[in-house]
Amino acid sequence: MKLNQLSDNPGATKRRKRIGRGPGSGTGKMGGRGIKGQKSRSGVAINGYEGGQMPLYMRLPKRGFNNINAKTYSVVNLGLIQKFIDAKKIDAKKPITEASLVESGLVRRVKDGIRILNKGEVTSKLDITVTGASASAVEAVAKAGGSLTVTKAAKAAE
Repeated sequence: MKLNQLSDNPGATKRRKRIGRGPGSGTGKMGGRGIKGQKSRSGVAINGYEGGQMPLYMRLPKRGFNNINAKTYSVVNLGLIQKFIDAKKIDAKKPITEASLVESGLVRRVKDGIRILNKGEVTSKLDITVTGASASAVEAVAKAGGSLTVTKAAKAAE
């Protein structure tokens, strides 16, 4: 086989439509834009305009609001922490901080802090210091013989 024998599959390529190239092309003179008017001119973009009818985005109801001061926490479940301890990615003997959770790969980014939730079982004795925690998570860690401390900086900010 030579380079001059190579060809694409039939129908794989299509010739582009050359607009405004004479009456023989089928799209000459006005180029498929009709006669006069705003849409026949260049540089016109009327997105969302429905010819004077109330646009859809204005007809739909608006509800609620976005709180610009809301804190977004990275959420971690206790069961996941235990899983990482069992996999030797987190050392249970050392205090577990937000930095150690990021370092282990359990949390990707801290955002406004890390919040611990009580989902899953905890068997190890843990010493955790984070920005937020649910009451049941604090209770579960205490039941396992450890301590879960919520930092005061986060409480003052809330």
